[in-house]
Amino acid sequence: MNPLPLDGIGARVELRDGRKIPVVGLGVFQTPPGAVTQQAVRWALEAGYRHIDTAAMYGNEVDVGTAVRESGVPREEVFVTTKLWHTEQGYEPALRAARRSAEALGLGYIDLYLIHWPRAPTPEERLGSWKAFEELQTEGLVRSIGVSNFSPRHLEPILARARSPPVVNQIEFHPFVYDPEILAFCDRHKIRVEAYSPLTRNRRLDDPTIAEIARAHARSPAQVMIRWGLQHGVVELPKSVHRERIEENARVFDFALSTDEMARLDALRDRRRVTQWDPTEIP
Repeated sequence: MNPLPLDGIGARVELRDGRKIPVVGLGVFQTPPGAVTQQAVRWALEAGYRHIDTAAMYGNEVDVGTAVRESGVPREEVFVTTKLWHTEQGYEPALRAARRSAEALGLGYIDLYLIHWPRAPTPEERLGSWKAFEELQTEGLVRSIGVSNFSPRHLEPILARARSPPVVNQIEFHPFVYDPEILAFCDRHKIRVEAYSPLTRNRRLDDPTIAEIARAHARSPAQVMIRWGLQHGVVELPKSVHRERIEENARVFDFALSTDEMARLDALRDRRRVTQWDPTEIP
């Protein structure tokens, strides 16, 4: 797969469907609906971000849409992702859910729509969701389509039947949950990996190895972790509601980690997730 361009916060990489996605975005998971979400999105757009990642389950789609519309940034410059929650899996429910999300966002279309989790009453309903996604893409309500938290086992049935294969798989990805096998699988199938919780929800930023590498570059541990993901070819989605952190997380394009530093960070892998659920356990 093409490597990420790393020439600034505005850098974009082409997906297999020909559309381009910014390589760093703002995640808004657990960002409270209302003024907090709107302010975080405004600060991100002012800092040069052009990628906002939300979900129906987050309850803040309305606020993301409001902040984008009021920002003064042209709609076509902002890449907005939202997601189908697992309780809406299936053909008809997925169609309805996508239309609700599009209405909540109020942006005319959704740049990237993801199946949030592989959990569904049956594998057939997962395939029904994907059929709905393909129709939404043909209709133009959704530009690109993908999945989140999918293992190769969940992806293979979709890849076997899809008219329009997934272009993204958004997974938990940081040095402590680093899975070269899923990276290689997605690379073979031209699926771009996106990282949620790339900063471990601040739970592992005090790791001595990360701190040492950060000091060597006069950077923060968060900047080192974001840069590590980018150098693995992964689109990064750090989350913050603090202006200084949002801006700091964008300043990751004027330094590089050495091969030795990348290997040291890779070696931190212990598979201890910071999310509530392990998606590999979902049938």
